[in-house]
Amino acid sequence: MAHRKPPPALLGTLFVLLAFGVGAYFAFSSVQGNYGVFRRIQIEAETEALRNERDRLMQEVAQLRNKTRRLSDDYLDLDLLDEQARDVLGLVRSDEVVLR
Repeated sequence: MAHRKPPPALLGTLFVLLAFGVGAYFAFSSVQGNYGVFRRIQIEAETEALRNERDRLMQEVAQLRNKTRRLSDDYLDLDLLDEQARDVLGLVRSDEVVLR
């Protein structure tokens, strides 16, 4: 029994198909994979959203620090104290009319 070699056309076709398959895999991975273009766009969008949230939270913290300082022992803002007492405790002076 003699070993027959496959025809050269078949080997060439298999090589082209294999090369095309490997190329398609890498093209798909570069676009859709964990480190692909779409994932990068998604990460950039998430980064921008987190930066916006960070900026909003920093602004809120600054406002709370200002209120805390205005209600501290060193510096007492009587208007803010009155506003907080009315809001939190529901206090009303006897000469005021409350509308709901």
